[in-house]
Amino acid sequence: MVFKRMLGAFGVGAPSVDTVLSTPRTRPGGTLEGEVRLKGGDFDAEIEHITLGLVARVEIEHGDGESAGMSEFSRFQVSGPFTLRKGEDRVIPFTIPVPWEAPISEIGGQPLTGMAVGVRTELAIAKAVDKGDLDMVAVEPLPSQLRILEAFLDLGFRFRSADLEAGRLYGVDQELPFYQEIEFHPPAQQRGVVGEVEVTFVATPAGLTVVLEADKRTGRYSSSDAIGHFTVSHEDAMRTDWAGEIGRWLSSLSQYGHGSSFDHGGHYGGHYGGHDHERHGGGLGAVAAAGALGVAGGLVAGEIVEEVAEEFFEGGDEGGDW
Repeated sequence: MVFKRMLGAFGVGAPSVDTVLSTPRTRPGGTLEGEVRLKGGDFDAEIEHITLGLVARVEIEHGDGESAGMSEFSRFQVSGPFTLRKGEDRVIPFTIPVPWEAPISEIGGQPLTGMAVGVRTELAIAKAVDKGDLDMVAVEPLPSQLRILEAFLDLGFRFRSADLEAGRLYGVDQELPFYQEIEFHPPAQQRGVVGEVEVTFVATPAGLTVVLEADKRTGRYSSSDAIGHFTVSHEDAMRTDWAGEIGRWLSSLSQYGHGSSFDHGGHYGGHYGGHDHERHGGGLGAVAAAGALGVAGGLVAGEIVEEVAEEFFEGGDEGGDW
């Protein structure tokens, strides 16, 4: 995807910039490659720097309400100072790293309802900064994450939606100022036990910390949260029978107050704890598994995802960056 913008902050005849991603799809811990293409204006311009920022739409809690804001979660300078001559064409190639904790925004080629992740180009000329438009980015799950998500589908859960919540998870070594919640609706046989299940991944080069939160039904009109918190290497995640492990954890919810730990002999245990603040619903959308994870109903159609993302980001800009 390409965006082109005349740098209005610098007046008529100012330079223009195109940012082109040659790899618009990536994974946590991966890279994004592309070019920043500059076209000189009617005068020489002293460029101070060009910086690319990864941004995402994040839900922010305040008081009794919630609003959306745009959070920049990674910055990478692709150029230092130089002079862009009048009418000059210049291309600056880049390869930027994607954080391991980057949120998943697409599965099986389909964008996830509620998610918007993009690259923002920042160009500074003569002490003025123009942040340009946004280029959408698709962040696909790691194979280890996909294995766990597929297990929920194998158990009959339905993918609802996903969102990002500002804040930090209790007891988790987390770098980004937000976490992703992937929400599933339970199958009919589980509805008397749980109302919904939310999955959160915090990835590192070595493995995953996974937080499972179930809205546990404790009576006809009441519920409480049951939280499972464990860490597993990427290699072990690919070998684990997740449908069996998750199924046993869900079964334990009807016997124990707050769930029981995963315990199948692997080198991760069950750790339970709360969060720094209350977690609210969000999740993936309706997903169907067929070999690799096939995604169907409930997700945003590809041809309108740019339009939807612009609405997300424009809404977030009203509150400013944070």
